[in-house]
Amino acid sequence: MGAARLIALDWGSTRLRAFLLGDGGEVLATRQSGDGAATLSGAEAYARALAALVGDWRAERPGVKLLACGMVGSQYGWREAPYVRCPADAAALAARVLPLDERFSIVPGLVDDAARPDVMRGEETQIVGALALHPELADDAVLVLPGTHAKWARVQGGRVTGFATHMTGELFALLRQHSVLNRLMPADGSSPASPEAFLQGVAAAAEEGGLGHQLFAVRTLGLFQRLASEQLPDYLSGLLIGHEITRELRAAAPRIALVGDPALCARYARALAHLGRPAPLQLDNTAPAGLWRLAHTMDPTRC
Repeated sequence: MGAARLIALDWGSTRLRAFLLGDGGEVLATRQSGDGAATLSGAEAYARALAALVGDWRAERPGVKLLACGMVGSQYGWREAPYVRCPADAAALAARVLPLDERFSIVPGLVDDAARPDVMRGEETQIVGALALHPELADDAVLVLPGTHAKWARVQGGRVTGFATHMTGELFALLRQHSVLNRLMPADGSSPASPEAFLQGVAAAAEEGGLGHQLFAVRTLGLFQRLASEQLPDYLSGLLIGHEITRELRAAAPRIALVGDPALCARYARALAHLGRPAPLQLDNTAPAGLWRLAHTMDPTRC
């Protein structure tokens, strides 16, 4: 294993992911735990979770710094790191990093301070990483980060100029588990994939009619057996993702990149193709690359 230069932490709501990074941001080792920010309360709990996962890394490498992004810096995190306003780039984020001590700092989130403010924590670092890995995106692109709360970020001239959040993943879970739509779906929550039903939902989203009306059709299509019970979850997914994409494509740049879980990004890519968009660039978790770029921006001599 090469010499470690940074301990990078992607500390989200549900999971804590740690990356030991070497020269140039090379990932030397990875670890993860279920100690996400949503499961912790108070500084002592965060400190214990960190020690349990990477305490030995820190002890063996006393000169290596830690940099964390995500919900660890939220109002309910270890300590709140104030938001940076858009437009913002890596330099603007690095300038507002919050130090907890001499070795450990937290990346701030981003706020799009419009009439209805929008915020992100963690995704800003993934965007920095995506631009570091693919500089061609910096000129003019839309970066889509699917998830519980999907983000659509516009990048121009290397800066995030604005973004929009869609609660697509959370809406799917709520409707799938706790609404009237659940009654005709498989009770155990596991259904074989139905790409055809998913694309039917995507196509329906592009038609006239509000989302509320179209959601009720998830029930009636099952009621009249136009879709099988096991197809309904995929139809619902396609409908929600389709509405998200249809709304955002009105102002989308020609170049689109998907960043995040490969399976979820592939689902968005199928929906984009069905709606006539070119195949987007697909990237896995770019947080390690983003944390490395931010650490290097803060102190080039150490990274």
